[in-house]
Amino acid sequence: MSGGLLLAHFYSQPWAVLDETYLTMRSVLHRWASGSAIDHGVIDRIQADKSVRSMRMAESMQAGGSGVAVLPLYGILVQRGQVEDVSGPGVTSLQQFASNFRNAVDDAAVSSILIDIDSPGGGVFGVGELADEIRACKKPVVAIANAMAASAAYWIGSACKEFYCTPSGLVGSIGVFSCHWDESKALEMEGLNPTIISAGKYKVEGHSYGPMDEECASFVQSTVDAYYGQFVAAVSKGRGVPVAAVRDGMGQGRTLLAKDALSEKMIDGILSFGDLTKKMVSKTFVDGRSANTQSHQQARLNSAKRNISLLA
Repeated sequence: MSGGLLLAHFYSQPWAVLDETYLTMRSVLHRWASGSAIDHGVIDRIQADKSVRSMRMAESMQAGGSGVAVLPLYGILVQRGQVEDVSGPGVTSLQQFASNFRNAVDDAAVSSILIDIDSPGGGVFGVGELADEIRACKKPVVAIANAMAASAAYWIGSACKEFYCTPSGLVGSIGVFSCHWDESKALEMEGLNPTIISAGKYKVEGHSYGPMDEECASFVQSTVDAYYGQFVAAVSKGRGVPVAAVRDGMGQGRTLLAKDALSEKMIDGILSFGDLTKKMVSKTFVDGRSANTQSHQQARLNSAKRNISLLA
């Protein structure tokens, strides 16, 4: 997808992401759209960050084993596509993540799933659907903020049966926003004066060539409110708390430290990633052994009943 199309997509959807991440994304996409060259220092940093992300994902997935599948959920979350040339946390496709999740669900060797989250959130598209799929999963699905699960990432994590946070981690940022950019002054300084010719009353409302009018702002606000309502309802259901507790507590759009998130019932406990994987592997082993023992005992009981029947 070209920079211009990515930029149009960026402005067309509401976001459940940290504000500073949104501004960074906007800056990068405008650079792509303008075709500005990247200096070698930035290119080197992008490649270094990409290597670090790849190594971390590999280490995270290897930390499972013994029936525990670890699925990394890192960086900015988008519904489709994968953007490679981004520094920092990178980008994750929810479509690809969902495919990996379904593979783990269908794998007979996997007893439980751990979602390793380090994300500032992302776009709202596809988030609710993925959260519903996770919530409906028959296998135990556990999430950990390692070290951040913000906005859309928290939405997904709250759908899991258990949710933990590392001691230094952050969770929350429960909220949705959309942003309109009035570029009319910038265009005027460049000597540009666009003329829009359209059909359909609301076809081009909210364009960036001038300020947003009240009617358009009201409509955009209703859309943001609708997505926020879905977000709040999903957290309420996943965390087993009233809707009011989500709206009036849980940071009200702020990210919270692990201990504060625990007191707000946003998470189930504070653990390191290593301790949680050990706990899950141990539980899988104990549950597996218990199930095998019960099966063996039931088989012996059935055999004894048959012998008694033959003797009679």
